[in-house]
Amino acid sequence: MFNLRQLPYNKDSMGDFLTPETFDYHYGKHHQTYVTNLNNLIKGGEFENAELYDIIKKSSGGLFNNAAQVYNHDFYWDCIAPNDTNMSDELKNAIDAEFGSLDKFKEQFIQASTTLFGAGWCWLVYNPDTTKLEIIQTSNAATPITEDKVPVLVVDVWEHAYYIDHRNARPSYLEKFFAHINWNFVSKAYEWAKKEGINSIRFYTNDIHKK
Repeated sequence: MFNLRQLPYNKDSMGDFLTPETFDYHYGKHHQTYVTNLNNLIKGGEFENAELYDIIKKSSGGLFNNAAQVYNHDFYWDCIAPNDTNMSDELKNAIDAEFGSLDKFKEQFIQASTTLFGAGWCWLVYNPDTTKLEIIQTSNAATPITEDKVPVLVVDVWEHAYYIDHRNARPSYLEKFFAHINWNFVSKAYEWAKKEGINSIRFYTNDIHKK
């Protein structure tokens, strides 16, 4: 059985980026619903005692959608922070090498996040095959895990992530998101990705959802 993870900060700590009302709906209702649905769908089946990572990799349909959305949201909450955080030199060098500079990365990341049609996610991932960082879009519940790419950073661009605070102004939400990125977490995710590859995802999910 899976539980809704705890937030790593207070829901009133994000100022005008995300208000407590957004957390009440996005975290307290949407994320909780994915967890509840996942538990109901695995009950009595082959995935009843499976780890979240394995469910995402091996399932399909509604079961996959809910399992992937549990992970996607888990990771999203860790990617944001109330206060300024520091990026590691290792991550900065990798971003500079792949995108030219942090400013150019921001421009490309926000562009990809803004132009994703409909609901979904925009990710910075580590590709173990090329050892490089990539920006990718996924629609609905899709996640880079299925492509064996390791998430380093994600922004949620489903409307329920920002509509309460920013209405339909996705670019405004994305600007504030970028100002609230938890670079400390993202740096660690990149470090884990380089050291452990795909296994770093399993370590992450198992740490949150201890069996």
